[in-house]
Amino acid sequence: MTKPNAGVLYVVATPIGNLGDITLRAIKVLGEVDLIACEDTRRTATLLTTHGIRKPMVSYFEHNELKRVPDLVERLKQGAAIALVSDAGTPAISDPGYRLVRAALDAGCRVVSVPGPSAMTAALSIAGLPTDRFCFEGFLPTRSAARKKALAALKHEPRTIVFFEAARRLPEVLAEMAEIFGADREAAIVREVSKIYEETIRGTLRDLAATGAQLKGEVTLIVAGAAESEIPASDASGLTVEALREAGMGLKQASDLIAQLTGRSRREVYQEALRKSARTSDPGGPEEE
Repeated sequence: MTKPNAGVLYVVATPIGNLGDITLRAIKVLGEVDLIACEDTRRTATLLTTHGIRKPMVSYFEHNELKRVPDLVERLKQGAAIALVSDAGTPAISDPGYRLVRAALDAGCRVVSVPGPSAMTAALSIAGLPTDRFCFEGFLPTRSAARKKALAALKHEPRTIVFFEAARRLPEVLAEMAEIFGADREAAIVREVSKIYEETIRGTLRDLAATGAQLKGEVTLIVAGAAESEIPASDASGLTVEALREAGMGLKQASDLIAQLTGRSRREVYQEALRKSARTSDPGGPEEE
């Protein structure tokens, strides 16, 4: 429950490139708060100066979160209004912020979103890949073995997948994706969004891995989800529609359960099971959907 005299933590999205992308509401909030907690005070100072804002700042980044959170929450409890910003984009999305947000809520303080730019949604909107369903994986592990393990777990993911990655690792990462996901899987590299040299490179994982382009900075990598034909109708423990039917469960009920376990569409699982049933000449015939 929010305490009546507690302050407010504003989670403020800031530009990911072009400083003009900041919202009018964000400018207003940053100009009215008592304190701004930011990842890099120098970068935030540039943004504030551009918009004629002068406010106290305190650094808040990955390696000092645990130290900063108690002090910031105490100020919130005393009624302060604090804005949380990251270097670019929306705080807490693959950036510091979650711990402060959670601690503020636990302390009964109000937390308000001031939405705006996000590299994830910006890249999705121009990648040319399905956006009706997608999942966000953030940064992959830096070590190859751990990265391959993470990618293997996503091999059958049917939704479009969004990654953040350092450009210097792209050739290696794309080669591993081509090996694990399949060389013909579609993907897009989006870099420098909203900046002068904004660029989107589209193609198969094979094509992108072979480009060898020496890109700079951080990029957003969008990878198409697995095709229906690539997805086994089973969950991680090996359950299948067929096994459930042999145990006495109806086709519809079995399809529903497998869909819930795998995150796939019930209709996709059901139709796949129907085709398999037809191929094996199920004497009972397919059930009505």
